[in-house]
Amino acid sequence: MLRRRRRESGDQPSAYAGSVQADELAAAPMAGPWDIADDYPEAERIDCGSLLIPVREGFDVQINVAEEQGAWVAVVQGDSGMQLQAFAAPRSGGLWEEVRHEIAENIAEAGGRWHESDGPCGPELEAQVPAGTANGTPAELQPVRFLGFDGPRWFLRGVISGPAATDAAVGIQFTELFADVVVVRGDHPAPPREQLEIRLPEEARQALEEQLAEQDTGWDLPDPFTRGPEISETR
Repeated sequence: MLRRRRRESGDQPSAYAGSVQADELAAAPMAGPWDIADDYPEAERIDCGSLLIPVREGFDVQINVAEEQGAWVAVVQGDSGMQLQAFAAPRSGGLWEEVRHEIAENIAEAGGRWHESDGPCGPELEAQVPAGTANGTPAELQPVRFLGFDGPRWFLRGVISGPAATDAAVGIQFTELFADVVVVRGDHPAPPREQLEIRLPEEARQALEEQLAEQDTGWDLPDPFTRGPEISETR
């Protein structure tokens, strides 16, 4: 029997536009995301270490690394994308509420706007965030959705950008994917908010090692894990 985590939807307004109404989406809570110990639905998933990412036709799965942000999984479809990261959390839960308030404060301080609403996976933030400045020109605001979920000793965060951030008909596909992610927390001790390991799937790692070996000319090569996208898999 599947373990379901349901939340009652609210009546807050939404920035969504499109053929699918936000209140209809909120009225159908989703059971996931899942812990590795859950009796989760069987499906093909890509093993990225702490995250098992469901395979969806037309979705491109990438692993990215940045010095300040660490590693994250990016799921892309057309002009829309979602970044996924998992973090250690206290046994008492509640980390998403803390993080949500911090994100809202940061958005406001940066000159953006935000609105909290109830989505299929629980509370989320629909925001307009500054995309940067050029020659003193005020930053253009870009739509973004922040999803979060408190699991047993872990917290999963998703950031949706592009058309999926405002068009519910597109966004629901990313929300469904978010709800089908399986998190592998592990038994090792970790302080709250410490990011859980993201790694290349074994087949991709072997292919990368073979590619680097073919390119080896005797010189020291740069670290391949600091070059942005490292794996791209489309189904």
